[in-house]
Amino acid sequence: MGIDRNLGDRKGRELSELLDETNTNNMKIRKNRRYRQKMTMSPVQKLFLACKHVFANAATGVVPSSQHIEILRSVLAGIKPEDLGLKPDMPYFSNISNDATPKITYLHIYECEKFSMGIFCLPPSAEIPLHNHPGMTVFSKLLFGTMHIKSYDWAVDLPADVSQTQIPEKRLAKIKVDADFTAPCNPSILYPNDGGNMHCFTAVTACAVLDVLGPPYSDPDGRHCAYYRSFPFSNFPAEEISIPEEEKKDYEWLEEREKPESLQVIVKMYSSSKIVEN
Repeated sequence: MGIDRNLGDRKGRELSELLDETNTNNMKIRKNRRYRQKMTMSPVQKLFLACKHVFANAATGVVPSSQHIEILRSVLAGIKPEDLGLKPDMPYFSNISNDATPKITYLHIYECEKFSMGIFCLPPSAEIPLHNHPGMTVFSKLLFGTMHIKSYDWAVDLPADVSQTQIPEKRLAKIKVDADFTAPCNPSILYPNDGGNMHCFTAVTACAVLDVLGPPYSDPDGRHCAYYRSFPFSNFPAEEISIPEEEKKDYEWLEEREKPESLQVIVKMYSSSKIVEN
């Protein structure tokens, strides 16, 4: 019996070792497979998976955690025009008809109820008018070219409703950014109430912008895209608003308007790379 038990123990150990070795090899195979898949994954697919993770709980006014913000920012930072099949000499970026207001092309990549992904292609002097992003977190990556960006946040540090009381249909906003940006540059991030939630883009040269919205525009959910026209603070002085003279240049009045008739956006499906959802 002792001999039989020892033999059984030895066989048991051998079987256990064999199973351990098999499991280790299987794990290595799976890891190698995942590694190969990761290495061959397109930048668009990587961006999609990052968005799916970061915006898993997206809803109006919900801002992703700082860790999730950094994940998506890092993915966007690594994307180059050639990764998306874009070049400045493509027809999207030239004003073939010499229109006073060049047409803008939007390459639609993906959209669901949680987020959307797309690329704005702007010929020189094309403009995306001043508009808002209600309850949304927005990532923008200038892929190439030079673009002038002007953005605002509502002036919440002033007495509530004073602007509406003094200047009907106009609301005071503080300028967040007013400068030219040239690629390569860091992705910009705006939040529901900070970071320049209202902005306008003007193409100094032909340029492309990769845009990620979480959650996307949705009229039924109260995320309607509103357009604005701006006025210098001095145009409508309000005595109740106390702003130091040297800071008044940093504030402007915004008035909601209808979508500008001059804005022409042609929507096309992005076809350079396909997304695998599962």
